[in-house]
Amino acid sequence: MDDLAQDLADFIVASPTPYHAVAEVVRRLSAAGFVEQPEAGPWVDGPGGRYLVRDGTVLAWSVPSDAGPGLSMRIFAAHTDSPTLKVKPNPDVGAGGWRQVAVEVYGGALWNSWLDRDLGLAGRLALYDGSTVLVDVHRPLLRVPQLAIHLDRGVNSEGLHLDAQHHLLPVWGLGAPAEGDLLEFLAGEVGVDADEIAAHDLVVHDVVPPARLGEEEELLAAPRLDNLASVHAGIGALLAAAGTPGVVPVFVGFDHEEIGSGSATGASGPLLETVLTRLAGGFDARGAAFATSRCLSVDVTHAAHPNYLGHHDPGHRSVPNQGPALKVNANQRYATDAPGAAAWRRACRDAGVPTQVFVGKNTVPCGTTVGPLLATRLGIRTVDVGIPVLSMHSARELCGVRDPGFLAAAATTFLTDLQP
Repeated sequence: MDDLAQDLADFIVASPTPYHAVAEVVRRLSAAGFVEQPEAGPWVDGPGGRYLVRDGTVLAWSVPSDAGPGLSMRIFAAHTDSPTLKVKPNPDVGAGGWRQVAVEVYGGALWNSWLDRDLGLAGRLALYDGSTVLVDVHRPLLRVPQLAIHLDRGVNSEGLHLDAQHHLLPVWGLGAPAEGDLLEFLAGEVGVDADEIAAHDLVVHDVVPPARLGEEEELLAAPRLDNLASVHAGIGALLAAAGTPGVVPVFVGFDHEEIGSGSATGASGPLLETVLTRLAGGFDARGAAFATSRCLSVDVTHAAHPNYLGHHDPGHRSVPNQGPALKVNANQRYATDAPGAAAWRRACRDAGVPTQVFVGKNTVPCGTTVGPLLATRLGIRTVDVGIPVLSMHSARELCGVRDPGFLAAAATTFLTDLQP
């Protein structure tokens, strides 16, 4: 468990953006012998492990030696993106003698969690020749400064009120802003000509490394646990399940889940359906294959907050280090049904992994996941699960060190389960 928690921490550090997460996933898959399936190239049949990349989304699968049309698939679905602050196309702004960076909020971020943190900058630069270059300034570069209490005497009694347009702009130096400053700096970081940069996808990220905490170091504090903890477990489960006869294990990490999944690389797009149709042996064969397949939608869930227990259902609280939680919602905000729950419980039992159940309080609306989207689009039975975390959507979140290992073990069993 300790080794896996450290490996998760290393994975998170290597993955400040979805593009970096995909690159790290590809590095691990390639080291295990997986080969790329170009999306625009001819489809390669036959046994073996393959992966396909589109921007911040990655799919990977392992075809067994006994594969044939209509073979069942076991799918692990997660997402690579996290709430953050994204740099605007024209980034160079400033006021009052400060140089700042223009940003907009990506996803449902807890705005206050980005205040007074040492922030790096990462993403991709798109060049005029059609290529892209990854960049990661993994050192203190930016900071979103909070107003001193002397100038906002009511902040503790009346609450913090932030305007995303004016109060979330990070500073990164002194002086007057000049057009092209930030891109000139980034060009120097990656060794390209600034004049060749046509566009960019850049976000800020917390540069404080993940850390164990607690008397027994039983907790892990880290950025982007939502949802890199699931991506990490999914890749580990896929590699462990590769080559299992009688089933095709599949992993997918989608981008854009935090903003609704409605994109060419999101869960509402056609990418996964296209790949699964090909794996099933074509459109005519996919009906039988999809009918016997199962999908595990994996995203973090809410740990019971000791300071706000009234926000949780008293009979369905999730606690760190007691196993990943089965996520259930009567209105199908989570895709779990009874047969899907039974399949998950069987996987946990066979793997020797504890599990719990999360149900939201009736008066507190719950979030949702890619699970209902995939179940609706594909008609494949889907079950939602996730490890419990505190401070979800904060710049830094908290989980139990044992839960990533529990999740990987149960997911491996789920991906290799041949029961109908």
